[in-house]
Amino acid sequence: MFTGIVQKIGLIENIEKKVDSIDFHIRTPMAHDLSIGQSVAHNGICLTLTNLKNNIYTITAVEETIQKTTIKKWKIRDFVNLEKSLVYGDPMDGHIVQGHVDCTAVCTNILKKEAGYYFTFKYPQQFKDLIYQKGSIAINGVSLTISKIIDSNNELEVAIIPHTYENTTFKYIKTNSLVNIEFDPMAKQIKRQINLLKL
Repeated sequence: MFTGIVQKIGLIENIEKKVDSIDFHIRTPMAHDLSIGQSVAHNGICLTLTNLKNNIYTITAVEETIQKTTIKKWKIRDFVNLEKSLVYGDPMDGHIVQGHVDCTAVCTNILKKEAGYYFTFKYPQQFKDLIYQKGSIAINGVSLTISKIIDSNNELEVAIIPHTYENTTFKYIKTNSLVNIEFDPMAKQIKRQINLLKL
């Protein structure tokens, strides 16, 4: 479990494609504080460390993760948001994030204002009922609040303050960039209960 508060940015040093999985070798100054078998969120994807040496560690993505997330688009020299899993007593500064990506979304607009940036993303229609005004959402593992909903286009907007922009991979997102989306777990549970009542 995570909170969506990015702790460091990692750099993809190497990629090894296998028959039904992909190994990523990530460099980060946070590596000295990690261990093999530990869960770390990478752009919102919960992945387990399988190897660790100096400032570089290895993670493995299997077929389901490859198909459902942006990981299939990752390239050498790309940057990824990193967050270690919660430890009892850690502050809950963001919201509950499971590290289980629901879908990907496309950035359709970036608007710079004095107070920060406004990013608009287009998401698949089947997730429309998980979006609500001022609701929580994790985009590339960053805990954010939905500032605007554009139902006619299946789009949502989030505001990014300068600190978040500079300390996450949001500064590398451009129009047409693909991002990972995890919707609010509470909204997903409410939707499930409503669907069960309809049966």
